[in-house]
Amino acid sequence: MPTPGLDGYAEPWRKPEHDDLADLARTFFTKEVLPHAGRLERQGHPDREHYRRAGELGLLGLSVPEQYGGGGGDFTHEAVLLHEQTMTGEGSLGLAVHSGIVTGYISEYGSEEQKQRWLPGLCSGDLIGAIAMTEPDGGSDVQAIRTKAVRDGEDYLVTGAKTFITNGGLADLLILAVKTDQSAKAHGISLLVCELTGDPPGFRRGRNLEKIGLHANDTAELFFDEFRVSADNLLGTENAGFIQLMQQLPQERLVIGVGAVAAMQRAVELATAYAKERTAFGKPLIGHQNTRMVLAECATRTRASRIFLDDCIARHSRGELDVATAAMAKLYLTEGQCDVVDRCLQIFGGYGYTTEYPIARMYADARVQKIYGGTNEIMKELIARVL
Repeated sequence: MPTPGLDGYAEPWRKPEHDDLADLARTFFTKEVLPHAGRLERQGHPDREHYRRAGELGLLGLSVPEQYGGGGGDFTHEAVLLHEQTMTGEGSLGLAVHSGIVTGYISEYGSEEQKQRWLPGLCSGDLIGAIAMTEPDGGSDVQAIRTKAVRDGEDYLVTGAKTFITNGGLADLLILAVKTDQSAKAHGISLLVCELTGDPPGFRRGRNLEKIGLHANDTAELFFDEFRVSADNLLGTENAGFIQLMQQLPQERLVIGVGAVAAMQRAVELATAYAKERTAFGKPLIGHQNTRMVLAECATRTRASRIFLDDCIARHSRGELDVATAAMAKLYLTEGQCDVVDRCLQIFGGYGYTTEYPIARMYADARVQKIYGGTNEIMKELIARVL
């Protein structure tokens, strides 16, 4: 991950190759994407060309084996990329979903033919990936999904709706959670990979949702009306989707945690720099005891969060990250993000409430972290089950 922050902390798993990757990612975000930030926010979605450029630089599919066009690394490399994206303030590209989640499903459950078919395009940026679980009348309760897939010869006919789908407005490749057995709950769910280039018959994208934050990233509604998907696009085996989702959700929650810790670190750095420059009552803000105490508390919480995150990353790399610990990470780190960003915004005073300052956008962007990937209330339920 990244260069050490103000506290001098460096990740125990970090190697020179991670430093090189961080430098490359930081340069890409700051020089090639951020100059377009205003336009991207106004248009409400990223540029496809930025995905392709990231692919050219080898920044997509970092944990995908090289034989499929990926970087041949592991989750630590994905974490570096996502950390740098947050630290630079780039929020248009949905890399957490595209590379941090979608490629993992295909790598883990896809057949050899499916891997050869889809992973190279995801790694090059020619395909943009998304995953759709959430429905208009149901959020974190995955078992209750109603989108159905009925077998029709060599195809499935898919009917239903999904909402709050990150990358949904641009996605070419969608991992779709559907009910293939209407009589079962968890044991009736399957995952279909839908190819959406050109918006094929039976598929329709709804509006890009207007959100309080993450304005440059496309979050969309998706509709299916007897949308035909080849049975060859079934990921793994029929009715195994719930187990697949549960196996992959710990990484999704770890992805969210990486962004949370990076946001905390960035908020502390921005607030500290501002406190040294801004004067009040004849001296810099940092010369006032209350300001110093707030920054000290936020820096401490950030350090503790980074150490917890690194432990989870190490467990995940060994295949030992359990559901409860991943839930703890998602809960603790996103709550910490919202608290630290809020307290750092207060240091900016009225300026912190203006979108000219990055801390204001960070405040708006942070709130959804406690919602997606399973709400924090659901995280508490998962943790309570092992007590």
